[in-house]
Amino acid sequence: MKRLIAMAAAAAFYAAPASAVEIEVGYPYSLSFDVTFEKIMETFRKEHPEIEVNFRATYENYEDGTNTILREAVSGNLPDVTMQGLNRQAVLVEKGIAKSLQPFIDKEANFETDGYHQAMLTLSTFNNEVYGLPFAVSLPVGYYNMDLMKKAGIETLPKTWDEVVALCSTLRENGSKIPLFWGWNITGNWFMQSLMWDQGEPIIKDGKVNFDGEAGLTSLETMKKIFRGCEMPNLNYKEALTAFSAGDVAMLYWSTSAVGSVERSKGDFVLQTAEFPGINGKPQGLPAGGNAALLVSTSEDPERLHAAWTFLKYITSGIGAAAVAETTGYMPPNKAANEVILKDFYKNNPNKETAVRQLPLLRDWLAYPGDKGLAVTQVLYDGIESIVTGEEDDMKALQSDLVAEVGDMLPK
Repeated sequence: MKRLIAMAAAAAFYAAPASAVEIEVGYPYSLSFDVTFEKIMETFRKEHPEIEVNFRATYENYEDGTNTILREAVSGNLPDVTMQGLNRQAVLVEKGIAKSLQPFIDKEANFETDGYHQAMLTLSTFNNEVYGLPFAVSLPVGYYNMDLMKKAGIETLPKTWDEVVALCSTLRENGSKIPLFWGWNITGNWFMQSLMWDQGEPIIKDGKVNFDGEAGLTSLETMKKIFRGCEMPNLNYKEALTAFSAGDVAMLYWSTSAVGSVERSKGDFVLQTAEFPGINGKPQGLPAGGNAALLVSTSEDPERLHAAWTFLKYITSGIGAAAVAETTGYMPPNKAANEVILKDFYKNNPNKETAVRQLPLLRDWLAYPGDKGLAVTQVLYDGIESIVTGEEDDMKALQSDLVAEVGDMLPK
């Protein structure tokens, strides 16, 4: 299996004891999390030399992560620990792939006082048992190239999507190659869910389609307004982040998770993040992004299972959660990280504090129920892409088509 290049280099100077228990771990988004795990492993190896952690090839995104685990469950090749999107945990629990962590938690003397946010644990609780420990939590934010904004005479950052569209014309007139990229293609239809929660509505309600009304049509019309008004190119997320870091994009709307990687890779310009604009002002809510660590090991070896639990607990502890905040833009789901280890961190890193200010807006990142949940994600993805490419102009017709197709795919 592929090892992370940087970790492989570090491993050259590290030799686990011959009696070390080996575990295997899979996680998504190499661009965001490689540096995080490098930092975590520096201390984990010192504190737990009895455990050797082998990392599998990173998942491209959360959908890829879930599809990979589903395939590996069939082939009998599951890792011990996997990082999965918060909205993809349920299907792994329902299929019996994810193992309950409750037996391990019940043996911990002070687990509840170790710093875990109870609200975050709730995201990973099914049938009153905890199946995952939240590793990283994100919210959508705006990224701004302040050099390009200043060149266009823009001093006030936008608070609504109408203001954003108006600024696109100003930016283009002042030489911006790509005034805006709006992350419609981010995993799990996250930005469509953001527009729905902006209006106080979930995308799915009581297991049924909930974008069949005014809120759904407004969401589609808002996307069309942004894409057309800003002449937005159809870039994939890696191209978009690269273009922004190169100074070619003035306004980027994406997850706060990329703040760390953008700061490390950006050119010589001033970066500023700000709260996610709304349809009519401040959004009523925004979906919680991020992932949780799940135990999916098929091993019956108590030592290996204990090693997997030790690693899983460590990376979500105050130390692990702090590493997440320091290397990415994700927020730690652990109070110990926020209140102790990161006491002055956000004062010195204002671009990473933006999402923290939005925490009162946190809402569920909803999964589509049933066995076709991943397929529903793709249907909505294709529908939104048809707006980006200009293939679809009639939003009422598109809404009708999507409602019918998704409705047929959901459990009756």
